[in-house]
Amino acid sequence: MESYEYDVHEYRQGFTRKRISAIREVPLTIILNGREVVTLLCTAKYPEYLAVGFLKSDAFLSSPAQITDLTVRDEGDRLVAEVDTCHDPWKDRIMERSITSGCGKGTNFGRNVATISKRRVGGDIKVRPENILALARELHERSTLYNLTRGCHNSSLCTPNEMLLFREDIGRHNAIDMICGQCFLDDVAVDDKMIVSTGRIASEILLKVARIGIPVLASTAVATSFSVELARKIGITLIGNIKDDRFWVYNDSGRIIGF
Repeated sequence: MESYEYDVHEYRQGFTRKRISAIREVPLTIILNGREVVTLLCTAKYPEYLAVGFLKSDAFLSSPAQITDLTVRDEGDRLVAEVDTCHDPWKDRIMERSITSGCGKGTNFGRNVATISKRRVGGDIKVRPENILALARELHERSTLYNLTRGCHNSSLCTPNEMLLFREDIGRHNAIDMICGQCFLDDVAVDDKMIVSTGRIASEILLKVARIGIPVLASTAVATSFSVELARKIGITLIGNIKDDRFWVYNDSGRIIGF
């Protein structure tokens, strides 16, 4: 179940009763080699991909081959994802608990920035402006849970001509992590793909996309200064503020046709 119905009172020139749908919110605790990493608040959709995507984007994992076991169990009031690996993901790691701008959680923000900043994100992808606008429209059309509850963000993995994956969650970080986790686990080639998403592009979102190696990140919302500077440094094509007939290009890196 993705949502629950409640009776509320709506004020509109007086109070009236109204039946509404509230999006489901469930804690997902991620345990890595017997040690609790973090508890995410999510819709409970695709918990395996979400857990692995978080661990990948937070630099606990570098290869799917490192995972020896992955289980998710429902404990009633929460989900628990247990991930076992053949390596020591805690070695030389200093835990830096961070609460991101979108209320997401990170464990090693400073190290992630330092590591990613040394990279250049490649990728042989060319996209036309009209394709970007069309994909953003499709993202909106698929947003049935948002239209029902007004309580979630959406993200998608696309080629310039097709939306391949669509994910939705109460957090934009989770929606991105689900896509990153699926690409990581299923060995999906990403150097010719792009992310089209809702929600502000803060640096932690850009870091997730950069770590998995996706070269184009586009959002219907705007980007922060840190994400703009980082995108320009590492070569990610960054697009924001997508409307019906226009968008902003913060960084191109030669991937937008006609730019």
